[in-house]
Amino acid sequence: MGVLIAPSILSANFGRLVDDCARVAGVADWLHVDVMDNHFVPNLTIGLPVVADLLAQVDSPVDCHLMIDDPDRWAPAYAEAGAASVTFHSEAVRDARALSRNLRAHGSRAAVAIKPGTSVSAALDVIKDVDMVLVMTVEPGFGGQAFMSECLAKVRELRDYARSSDLQILIQVDGGVAADTIEQCADAGADVFVAGSAVYGTDDPAGAIRRLRSLAETAQQGSWWAH
Repeated sequence: MGVLIAPSILSANFGRLVDDCARVAGVADWLHVDVMDNHFVPNLTIGLPVVADLLAQVDSPVDCHLMIDDPDRWAPAYAEAGAASVTFHSEAVRDARALSRNLRAHGSRAAVAIKPGTSVSAALDVIKDVDMVLVMTVEPGFGGQAFMSECLAKVRELRDYARSSDLQILIQVDGGVAADTIEQCADAGADVFVAGSAVYGTDDPAGAIRRLRSLAETAQQGSWWAH
């Protein structure tokens, strides 16, 4: 497994969004796009029209995290638009297996997310039907929140299950990921790291990504699960 860094544009300047995406081009592995509907979470961000326009103007793979009601209905359009991965929430989906098949049929990676209060069993139930599991390490809805280290037990359980089942699965963490927390995440079993403020809250977003990658790679190399 390698290390994938996905800066969250939720922390970018929306007035110069394409420019801010360009600042991490060639350094970030993915761009992480948070779609919120003010129903599933108490915040409203962007929707499909903006995401489609962004996809047309960036070269980086786009990782869409849908914090929305009724993803069974709305998620496939993001895959059709060209998102490299589309993440739906276990708490909102009706038929995760059918939705995953639909997303994959449109060429997208399918992923399921679990909130801090959701049992890891919700992800384990569908882990063989998705390409990635996102463990939220803050309550979804707003950037800049404090990292919830207690969520790492879920990451460990998911990675242990994947290893014992010889299952190739990406495990993503999102929320409070920064230089002082990314090593814990990597050691627990994560290999995809969403970082917002830790990247776009600096004067050198590309440099911040390089530092985060270095920290995660070192922690991963010495971890319990990578050998």
